[in-house]
Amino acid sequence: MLPLLSQATPGAGPNGDSFNRPADVTWDKSGNIYVADGFGPNNRVAKFSKEGNFIKKWGQTGSGQGQFNGLRGIASDAAGNIYVADAGNKRIQVFDGEGTFKSQITNIGTPQAICISGGPTQYIFSSNSNDPESMDNGEIYKVQLSGQVVGKFGKAGKMAKEFGMTNSLDCRTDTELIVGEIWNWRAQKVTLKR
Repeated sequence: MLPLLSQATPGAGPNGDSFNRPADVTWDKSGNIYVADGFGPNNRVAKFSKEGNFIKKWGQTGSGQGQFNGLRGIASDAAGNIYVADAGNKRIQVFDGEGTFKSQITNIGTPQAICISGGPTQYIFSSNSNDPESMDNGEIYKVQLSGQVVGKFGKAGKMAKEFGMTNSLDCRTDTELIVGEIWNWRAQKVTLKR
């Protein structure tokens, strides 16, 4: 485990260890902060205390357990597990709060943005976002924390409940989402039926 750097600038990691276009951030119930640093060559998760002090990092470029190829989203559940959208490897990897690999979720396309709903039964929502060259895919998956897909909705496009390169999701409940889209320059509020 890396020591806390109390003399360094808050949020600093070891010398020469800086962010390269971080994609997303989440925090656990203790206030620890987790940053998905994976648009560039870093392909890692960085963990900080609630005061902003660097604690540790995990991950590297690759396709094995705990390796990443383009981290795009990160979320945490009520139990403190960390879910990482590993877009290049077409999966979500699940870790405990210390970075120990627990499982992976596949068969959800290319996850670009993820969120975990509140409430007594939590769900993962994951966007299978279309790439900039096509209007294929675009749907959003609803997944149990165990990894079982329970539904999906939407497609690529510009109309209501169609999505143009979803890059952010907010899901306070399992029926209300806010979907941020790059192509359409908008955020949509989506209400799902139970």
